[in-house]
Amino acid sequence: MKKKIRLQDQKVQDIVIDMANDLGVSYEKSNQEYCVSIPENMGSGYIRSFEFDFGVGVVETDYLLKKEFQFHLKKGIVHPLKVIFNRESNFFHCFEEDDKLNEVKRLESVIAASTPTNNHIFKIPADQPICIFSLEINRKLFEEKIESFLPDMNEDLMNLFRDVNGIRQFYYKNYYSLEISKLISEFTECELTGFMRQVYLEGKAYEIFTLLLKQYLDDLRDPDKRQIIRQATIESIETAVSIIENEIETIGNIVNIAKRVGLNQNTLQNGFKQLYNTSVNEFIKNHRIETAKDLLESSNLNITEITYKVGINSRSYFSKLFKKKYGIAPKQYLDKVRNNKDDSRSA
Repeated sequence: MKKKIRLQDQKVQDIVIDMANDLGVSYEKSNQEYCVSIPENMGSGYIRSFEFDFGVGVVETDYLLKKEFQFHLKKGIVHPLKVIFNRESNFFHCFEEDDKLNEVKRLESVIAASTPTNNHIFKIPADQPICIFSLEINRKLFEEKIESFLPDMNEDLMNLFRDVNGIRQFYYKNYYSLEISKLISEFTECELTGFMRQVYLEGKAYEIFTLLLKQYLDDLRDPDKRQIIRQATIESIETAVSIIENEIETIGNIVNIAKRVGLNQNTLQNGFKQLYNTSVNEFIKNHRIETAKDLLESSNLNITEITYKVGINSRSYFSKLFKKKYGIAPKQYLDKVRNNKDDSRSA
């Protein structure tokens, strides 16, 4: 059975206070931070809010619920602009008067603005680890901060931030970047206290916000021309690396690898260039030669056997690559390794 909770959501602390009142528990307050823990009979974890200047705030949630929660934000209120980052299991969002239920997957971000007559609803599943980081921006208070920069913005963003009375509904979803993921971790893991903590966290919030705006503009590009690598793409690239490392003897071509990890060839190539400063083919070539060197040192295989073992069909080509990388022919290196082994045994 689900639990329905109504929240005011004018200030970020409203979420914590209303949550605590609904659950019949107390909340903690320290300077501009509020925190409520989920009672044991309903699950575990917490919801925490952070308030900064110019209407900027953060709501951080990390919990596991025993039953589905539905959060209904109250009508008649101009809710903050929400920039939501899902760090863990999937949850759902919709606007009350709309039929469409949007699933927010792990590593996706959402920019969402409701209207006073069509408010947010969040559906949080039971028995799933939920970890959400949300930037909350009161556009009326934030206007002073951003007004002089608006004319230089993308038209959609300019209209979004000028809509201080919440007249227009807005919804945008995509995967967020590795840089944003790292900044969120730095925010949530901060161990500073007092004034230094407040200044540090506010700075991180603005860094995250800046990168999100930069990413939004990058998302408008053709997918093959995007310059910012997404966190989800990185996981696919890491999967490609594992495939290369585990299947070096029989690894297919770039098109085959890209297909297996769910990326197009250009995205895979761009990802390897940004993460490893090399092409996919060069990465494969280097791993083959490094694996061959390990086999020369640790196995009883001969050079021809090692050549095929690392997926190279020509011994002369293998010798050329090995010498280029290590400055010595594989035959000479093998003799050197085995002579050293003989010397150590005789000693």
